[in-house]
Amino acid sequence: MHTRIDIPEAVRAQVGALLNASLADAIDLHAQAKQAHWNVRGPRFAMLHGLFDDLAEEAEEFADLLAERALQLGVTAQGTLRHAARASRLDEITTTHDETLLVRHLSASLARFAAGVRSASDASAKLGDATSADVFTEVSRGADKLLWMVSSHEVG
Repeated sequence: MHTRIDIPEAVRAQVGALLNASLADAIDLHAQAKQAHWNVRGPRFAMLHGLFDDLAEEAEEFADLLAERALQLGVTAQGTLRHAARASRLDEITTTHDETLLVRHLSASLARFAAGVRSASDASAKLGDATSADVFTEVSRGADKLLWMVSSHEVG
């Protein structure tokens, strides 16, 4: 895909791969949060139902930022559900209604997602693409905040 961005094509391809890897994770995170939102049961239902929906919305925003940066670099965004299912680095969410297990799982998924985008930020910076590194940092900042919010509900 054509772009006038003055980053060498080889670097754009490498950063594009990082963006697409994180995009798959963000799409999976969104789906996991919706799964938890729909199925959570227990005494903290109302609070967690809303929190999980907020997480889903934020994950969708993360996906949008990552995909748009890929396109800016002239790289096709790989944003289908099938691609995300194959490429996600997150553990699959188990079908459960238990609020404690859902919180624990989403905390683990958020931690893995945040670590992945932090790593991608470092790699992008080393490749000389400070703008993509900044996008990854923005996503990391949001993921860390969500991780703090979700993990504050972990018990035991």
